[in-house]
Order: sequence, then C-alpha cells, then structure tokens
Amino acid sequence: MISRYDEYRQGVEVELRAIFEGREGFLYNLLRYHLGWVDREGRPQDGGTPLHFQGAVALAACEALDGDFHSALPAAAGVELVHHFTLVHGEVQAGRAEDADRPSIWWVWGPAQAINAGDGLHALGRTAMMRMVGNGTSPERVLRAVRSLDTACLRLCEGQYMDLEFQDQMIVTNTAYLEMVNRKAGALTGCAAESGALAAGAPDTQCDALQRLGVNLGAAWQIARDIGQLWGEQGDGVTPSNIISKKKSLPLIHALEHGSIAARRELGAIYMKRVLEPEDANRLVAILEETGSRTVAEQRARQLLDEGLAAASGADVSADGMALLRELGEWALEGN
Repeated sequence: MISRYDEYRQGVEVELRAIFEGREGFLYNLLRYHLGWVDREGRPQDGGTPLHFQGAVALAACEALDGDFHSALPAAAGVELVHHFTLVHGEVQAGRAEDADRPSIWWVWGPAQAINAGDGLHALGRTAMMRMVGNGTSPERVLRAVRSLDTACLRLCEGQYMDLEFQDQMIVTNTAYLEMVNRKAGALTGCAAESGALAAGAPDTQCDALQRLGVNLGAAWQIARDIGQLWGEQGDGVTPSNIISKKKSLPLIHALEHGSIAARRELGAIYMKRVLEPEDANRLVAILEETGSRTVAEQRARQLLDEGLAAASGADVSADGMALLRELGEWALEGN
C-alpha cells in the first residue's frame, strides 16, 4: 500500500458518492450494498469503500506528472467502478458466496440480478469517466480516456475468457499466461495510468509511456495475486481458487515446463482429479517449492515492474514523480 492511500481513498469515496447522488431504487441500493455503504435492507453502514490498486494508479499517475491528483478523481472513480463490475461478474463465474466480509450479490439476490448489477457498474464507470470535463480536462482528452476504458473492458473480458479456458487445459505456456494477465489485469491498469496522465494535461509521449507502465503494473499485480492465492495465507495452498477452479498460475506453469519428469507426472495426477483435497494442495505447493517456481514468478513480476518504470523514466517524469511511481510498483508486487 502507498503512503497516499488514505487521501486517495477519501477523494474517490467523495467522487463515487457524488456519482450516486439522486440515483434511488432497488438497483442502486444493490450497488451501494456491494460498495459497503448499506446492508441488504438498504440501511446505511459505517465505513467507506476500500480503494483498489487500479483506482490508485490513476491518481498516482496524475500526481506524478502534475503534482496534484484531484483532477483525476473522475478517472479513478470510473476505473474503480469498472473493477467492481469485474468483481461482481467474477463472483458469479466462480460461484463465490462471499465478497470480502459479506455475502456476494449473487448469493443474496441471485446470479441474474448480479449480472444486472455488474452491467450497471460498468455503465456508471463510463459515466464517471466523462465527469473529467468538469475538472478541466478537454473534451478531446475525455473522449480518449473513455475510448481507453472501453478498449480495456474488451481486453479484460478477453483475458478472463483465456483464464477460464486455461482451467480445462493441462498445459498452458508461459507466453500464453503472460498474454492473459496483460489483458485481464494489465489493460484496465494501463487505462488508469493513461487517464491519470490525460487528466494531468501531459503530452502524448508521457500518456503513452504511463499507459505502458500501467499495463506492466497490472500484469505484475496479477502475478503477485496469483502467487498469494496459490500459497494461501498460511503458505499451505488451501485457497478456494485452488480447491475449486484448479487455476493455472505462473508458478504452476513453470513447474510443468521445467520440473523433473517425476514432478510433472505428480502435478498432472493431482490436476486430473475432479476436486482437489487439502492434502493435494499441500503437496502441490511442496512441488512448486522444490522447483523454485515461486521465486521465478516473483522475479518475473519484478522484471515487469522494472521495464514499466524504465518506460516512464524515459518520458521525462520528474524525480519526485518517479519516486511515487516506484512506491506504486512496490504495492503492485504485494498483490493486494
């Protein structure tokens, strides 16, 4: 997490509530429930909405170039809402009954309403991005930001398709995995960084460089998340992602490509099972440790970060701006 997190989160919270102002009725109460503002009966709840990595990227990119993040608040809110759209639809796809510390929308109201809610979040995300005009961003730059958001949404859906398809494949190449994470996570984060740069009034060279940085940050963040989900909080591999979906992650792909014949055969036997048991997950993690696969994945995430920062550094970003972007990169490697 970055040092500016609380200030960023509060700013986005105010922007999100302004977007919802005057929007009443069941759908919006359902969306407010997902954001943590109300309970399932629509009664107000204490506390605010956590800021995700993607939204913070837009603000940090703007601040790194302009010294002030406030003009990028609509962009950050738009990216946040689209990220929530992916979370709501992802819960339906994965059959997750819990969203953070509360029952997920689909578990309470059913998958049909969850899909409807996700679509609503997507539409609100585009609406939020257009509010950049009110913060002084030219219509031409706002149009570019909205186009970037739409392109990112399409690419992240492509990436999610690939990720789901991988679950039914025993062999997934390193190249295919990296293409998937570039789309599933890199596209929206690239849009966030580009939109933040647009809000800062940056020239095209800096907007393009920040977009490339954002893609790499998103891919590194996804790799770090995949590592965390694979090892679990206790390092034992017992996570819903492994037990239910047999998710293909970079450490597993490395072990299947570079492990010994015996290791590959054992991994294949584990993944041929219909459902993984806790002992299977424990053995899977042990094999990955033996093959050094976690280290390889962590090194790849770090490499992506370094390449992205090099692109930003080559676009004449100030020393203070680069320091902020490096801090953002370290947050990406935490996978939170």
